[in-house]
Amino acid sequence: MALVEARDLVKRFGSLTAVDGISFAVDRAEVVGFLGPNGAGKSTAMKIISGFLEPTSGQAYIEGYNSHSQPIEARRRLGYLPEGAPAYSDMSVADFLGFIAGMHGLSKRQANDRLAELVERIGLTEVWNQRIDALSKGFKRRVGIAQALVHDPDVLILDEPTDGLDPNQKHEVRRLISTMPEKAIVISTHILEEVDAVCTRAIVIAGGRVLADSTPGVLAARSRHHNAVRLELAVNGHDPVAALLRLPGVEAVEPIEDIDGSALMIFPREGQSIIAEVTDLIRTARWPVTALRVERGRLDDVFRAITLPSA
Repeated sequence: MALVEARDLVKRFGSLTAVDGISFAVDRAEVVGFLGPNGAGKSTAMKIISGFLEPTSGQAYIEGYNSHSQPIEARRRLGYLPEGAPAYSDMSVADFLGFIAGMHGLSKRQANDRLAELVERIGLTEVWNQRIDALSKGFKRRVGIAQALVHDPDVLILDEPTDGLDPNQKHEVRRLISTMPEKAIVISTHILEEVDAVCTRAIVIAGGRVLADSTPGVLAARSRHHNAVRLELAVNGHDPVAALLRLPGVEAVEPIEDIDGSALMIFPREGQSIIAEVTDLIRTARWPVTALRVERGRLDDVFRAITLPSA
């Protein structure tokens, strides 16, 4: 049984269709990136699945419990970080998380044991007794993640979990997500690096519809840069373009702006591997190579192609 399931979800606000027939399922140990441009319907779909918004039609389930007809059972198994991570700002971190633990039915002893673990795991020790409204955005986000984890749910739904965080804070949140392989995790985001960093699967939506559902690697392989070769030469005295274009597997060669020497991106035909051809040519021609790298593919290319077909 999938831990999260959406079946043909539709949500209309008057004449606006925000979610238009979305279906997917998430199993244990999956980290699914729910990816789309701003206004794609990501947050609306997450609110429906979490039981905080009624769908116009369709059904959502958490561990087999309907989010709307069985909300208590579903929410017992769900940890939810909404967009903006709202909290009682006049409470201390300790009081707020203790309150959340009580709402989930944890005894005082259970709450103390669980919160002691979360304080260490999420890094809240230095702000434990501070008021939430005095915290930085990074710490507020950590508190939001902690409240989603208080009752140790099997399912986590995180809406823009690293929004507004600095690079170090983003790294810490992603590291935390990677330490929870026993859960089913859905991350709603428009940040492509988030998907690359932590997700085992990516669902791309736009206009309220699912346009792609695959692993990040498979999606990246749809990029023009998949198996492209970046070649950097030490000096500008060489002009390898003509020779490279004669290789059977090469479709195009384009210059890359570089401060020292020259750099080229060599694109393959139909994504085939061309590194062997390129390295053989380099050895034969004795070019002064300073760097040579095979590109895995770029999710931003694929994202634009999927969400903006005319781009």
